[in-house]
Amino acid sequence: MKEWRVMSGEWRVEDTFCFDISRTQIEVTGRDRVKFLHSFCTNDIKKLQPGQGCEAFVTNVNGKVLGHIFVFAERDSLWLDSVGGSASAALLPHFDKYVITEDVRFTDRSAEFAEFLLAGSLSTELLERLGLSVSSLPRYGHLSHGSDALSLRSLRRVDWFDSPTWLLSIPVGQRDEVQRALTQAGVREADNDEVHALRIAAGFPIYGIDITEDNLAQEVGRTELAISFTKGCYLGQEPIARIDAMGHVNRRLCRLELSSGPLPDSGTLILDKPAPDGKPIGTITSSAWKWRGDADKPLALAYLRSGFAKSGSQVIVDGRETKVF
Repeated sequence: MKEWRVMSGEWRVEDTFCFDISRTQIEVTGRDRVKFLHSFCTNDIKKLQPGQGCEAFVTNVNGKVLGHIFVFAERDSLWLDSVGGSASAALLPHFDKYVITEDVRFTDRSAEFAEFLLAGSLSTELLERLGLSVSSLPRYGHLSHGSDALSLRSLRRVDWFDSPTWLLSIPVGQRDEVQRALTQAGVREADNDEVHALRIAAGFPIYGIDITEDNLAQEVGRTELAISFTKGCYLGQEPIARIDAMGHVNRRLCRLELSSGPLPDSGTLILDKPAPDGKPIGTITSSAWKWRGDADKPLALAYLRSGFAKSGSQVIVDGRETKVF
């Protein structure tokens, strides 16, 4: 088995791997589906054509994040992909309370479809070999079918790891068949620790861990991908536009590299200088081991005050020198 490395804040996977990611999948139907969702998330849903997608936040009236979603347009529906479990449980009630006369229906399809994350430097080539024309798909482009070799509901390019990264939606009855086909094609199964390390190295946040209802949308650091400032009105638009006019938020999610172990716990305070003179400037949200040669170092995601949230800044975590990258 080939090894994997997370190097200098970037990653490369020397083989292709898959991981059962088990996320929430919601189908949105009805003739008002596009207009309705456009009014309750931060990105421009109206411009999406079948086969296209986008990333967005669902926000409340104060511009705080209720959900981090990925929207995929098909001919007769929209599909929302979000983190699984209780972190997404509030999305359906949130949408439902605003439906009055609109022809729109939200249906949770999570129990009907398994979902694999597929990634690696050769993942695009592998999918082409398995009969899927994906080499020209842009980020969030997708196919609403599989191939003779892979029985899929959909295949979506998401690039969460700053390299070709795919979501494979699979009818639950075909899950084992698809996993066998991928294994026979040379794909290995990754574990949670590896995926967790890769997503932290790439700066990809998870709702419920790195993002909560306490966060303003622009604090999450995905503004260019997830927020449109030209789409018009939506719930939470006024505070988000006001922050944009101000030029910055007071804190922002950043990637950190610590000089040594152990891993810092979620909630660990970050100081601007060593104790006893150091002042709190941020908080760790998640961490994982980084690999570089034979030296293990922790990586972390953390919210830092804006003055320190730039590449090259030096901060202190549990007495250890820590670099922002």
